[in-house]
Amino acid sequence: MAVEQDSHLLVSVVALLGAAVVAVPLFRRLGLGSVLGYLAAGLVIGPFGLGWFSDPKSILHVAELGVVMFLFVVGLEMRPSHLWHLRGQIFGLGTLQILACIAGLTGVGLAFGFSLVVAFIAAAGFVLTSTAIVMQLLAERGDIALPRGQKMVSILLFEDLLIVPLLAIVSLLAPRAAAETGTHWVGILVGIGSLAGLIAVGLWALNPLFALLAAARAREVMTAAALLVVLGSALLMEMGGLSMAMGAFIAGVLLSESTFRHQLEADVEPFRGLLLGLFFLAVGMALDLSVVAANWKLIAAVVPAMMAAKALCIYLVARLTHSSHAEALDRAVIMAQGGEFAFVLFGAAAITGIIDPGVSANLTAVVVLSMVLTPLVVLVMRRFARPEAEGMEGIDVAEGLSGSVLLIGFGRFGQVASQALLARGVDVSIIDTDIEMIRSAQEFGFKVYYGDGSRLDVLHASGADKARAIAVCVENAETATRIATLVRAEFSQARLLVRSFDRQHARELVGIGIDYQIRETFESALRFGEEALRQLDVSDEEAAEIAALIRSRDAERFAMELATGGLQAGKVLLYSNAAPAPLKPTPLSTPRRESEALNDLPQTESR
Repeated sequence: MAVEQDSHLLVSVVALLGAAVVAVPLFRRLGLGSVLGYLAAGLVIGPFGLGWFSDPKSILHVAELGVVMFLFVVGLEMRPSHLWHLRGQIFGLGTLQILACIAGLTGVGLAFGFSLVVAFIAAAGFVLTSTAIVMQLLAERGDIALPRGQKMVSILLFEDLLIVPLLAIVSLLAPRAAAETGTHWVGILVGIGSLAGLIAVGLWALNPLFALLAAARAREVMTAAALLVVLGSALLMEMGGLSMAMGAFIAGVLLSESTFRHQLEADVEPFRGLLLGLFFLAVGMALDLSVVAANWKLIAAVVPAMMAAKALCIYLVARLTHSSHAEALDRAVIMAQGGEFAFVLFGAAAITGIIDPGVSANLTAVVVLSMVLTPLVVLVMRRFARPEAEGMEGIDVAEGLSGSVLLIGFGRFGQVASQALLARGVDVSIIDTDIEMIRSAQEFGFKVYYGDGSRLDVLHASGADKARAIAVCVENAETATRIATLVRAEFSQARLLVRSFDRQHARELVGIGIDYQIRETFESALRFGEEALRQLDVSDEEAAEIAALIRSRDAERFAMELATGGLQAGKVLLYSNAAPAPLKPTPLSTPRRESEALNDLPQTESR
């Protein structure tokens, strides 16, 4: 009997993995995304498809650990200071969106003939957005760290907190609520105590624990400890009646400044991806096609009505809080579905007798269908919605600037380059064309104006004719060359400094007549190599001398390229007439002369 059970379990695991391996690559190749692939695979192999599984709810409960681990990884990326910075979005924007959506969705429920209590329960369940689906869609687009993604994450965190008061309201609405009021307060106090206990353990116990385990130098123990932290925090929150995902997120935030943060992320990542995929498979299995078939007219009308009402409320709240049309529409489409917490809320309402089991099944089918449809709606919006320029709310266009230095491009290079000027108190005017970056810079106290540095009228408006120096720090080599050519021809009074991308680009810039150029990776790589020598016990003086020699030799080679025509397109210039000799190992204790070592290197550096 035990052998048969083990064999059945193995068949189930193979079926789950096989469905994911077949469906997800196929759907991604079709441009439909991995989430829709998991959902479709779950529907096919579930009890209402091929019938390979009979209890999707048990799988769904285990698979929720994928959401838990996802939120733990997100928490590792959010330092407490950053989370505090988002407090207005979490509690302000989150509260406003929740209240507006509950009001709108309750109205939809009343319009379909539900009683006020049932309509409110349906609205409260549907308002709890699917954390798993939204986070996966944001991750696939790389938007989690961007301001628009951070707003959605903030709202999701608030919704995780909301499950506790909503469950308390369900209990209060139950027929026996009056006799159990004291129990409700006890549950709330237990939840608060669990949260306080988790924060205390995170602040004072987790870092010493990982330091002790790291000293043991047992990698598998560190992995076990990472899983213990994630699952333990989730269990503590669940015992307190709170969201498991919120517990894991808080644990991640408390460890975000730990020296073990990257190791923890690497340990949890494989489990996160596998369990999150299992979660989507289980959601697909949970779609009861028999309920849909028996009530298809009602469900077919309720699903789009609820999604449209929620999307409309989200859009209006976003616009009221000064989001652009494009950002508001994007948030409305992505967050228009119900979520996994709705299953918990509907189940509690059915147990307490507030709603009939049949109504609970219908509402559950509505939520599952909304989750299945969301990736498809997002795909349709992306493909068929008319591209629209991002709103310029809060963005100042370059006009009448007169700084001593005009800095064009405020990406990763420009941000670092500007720091020395700003620290010295130099009057710097900064322009860029990336609206999202400009808004992000404003949050950190930088004033960046919108302006295309390759246009002569914008350069005049940015004060290029008055600037003592113009620094071109854009992220594209062709754009940098175009701007440098224009500046050199029109604003000869200014010193012209340009970021170059490789040796060939540097030669082009020198040919234009710029005053200074530097290849973006050369100095950092040289400093890196110098420090590597010091880590190998080479003296500071010798390491600095070697770096200076390499820098000097590079300058000589570059001058030779300029004199002889240098690199041809697609070819590499060798600096020696003879073929380079192979690099010979030399003990660090008896280093050769630097010139001898350099002669052994193949001179093919092209950056």
